[in-house]
Amino acid sequence: MQITQAILPVAGLGTRFLPWTKAVPKELLPIGNQPIIAHLVDECIDAGITDICFVISKGKEMIPQYFFENPALEEELEKRGKKHLLEDLQRYKEVDFHTVYQDEQHGDGHAILQAADWVKSDTVAILFGDDLFTSDDSGLTQLIKAYDLIGEEVAMLALENIPKENTSRYGIVDVEHEHDGEPRLKKLKGLVEKPQPEDAPSTLGIVGRYLIPQSTFDVLPKVGASGGGEIRLIDALIEQMPDLPVYGYECKGTRLDTGTPEGYQDAVKAWKN
Repeated sequence: MQITQAILPVAGLGTRFLPWTKAVPKELLPIGNQPIIAHLVDECIDAGITDICFVISKGKEMIPQYFFENPALEEELEKRGKKHLLEDLQRYKEVDFHTVYQDEQHGDGHAILQAADWVKSDTVAILFGDDLFTSDDSGLTQLIKAYDLIGEEVAMLALENIPKENTSRYGIVDVEHEHDGEPRLKKLKGLVEKPQPEDAPSTLGIVGRYLIPQSTFDVLPKVGASGGGEIRLIDALIEQMPDLPVYGYECKGTRLDTGTPEGYQDAVKAWKN
């Protein structure tokens, strides 16, 4: 199944990176010779997705602007014989970028919900900006390949085996069984948001990549009404589990956590290697 649309929720204020993020969005911090957000967009393109929606907050317009054409700059660089400096940006000319705003932040599901009217495909990819993956296949590509093994409409979550003492920082999955022939692919029977280690059903945490059906957008407002206004994607998927198969795929490679200054520093070092 060809997945053609992706939502990138990047509206967070990046308070852990202040004062830098007072002026520049965290997603524009460099990893290698590209900003974090470009790695996410490249991940989409490499997976065949060229219809991408940014969910931003006021003041983060620099994120979509990074991908816009700048004819005046291109003309000036051509005059100086330096147009090659923008060659890496040429691949974005074939991408259809869309931007919506999240004026108030009420959870990751609330961010995704801002793009509900934009979604046209049966299944949409969700990429959160704090996680990058280093492997031959990106995290998103691995999810799509796992999705194709199922052959029916499902929700698919990226998983990582994490230290047990860190379960309170992640959504944790409860595994029903492994897929025949692919033990990394797991049918799930439960999801728990940030359980204490003694209460966690496993050490498989949800990490930054999802494939969700369009029907999830209908459920998100309902879980917000019952959750005191906080709208969480995991709650919507829990609500859907009786009728929607939910799978997780334990991704290959190394996940880089850019959500904290310490994690970002480690990611920069790892990317160089």
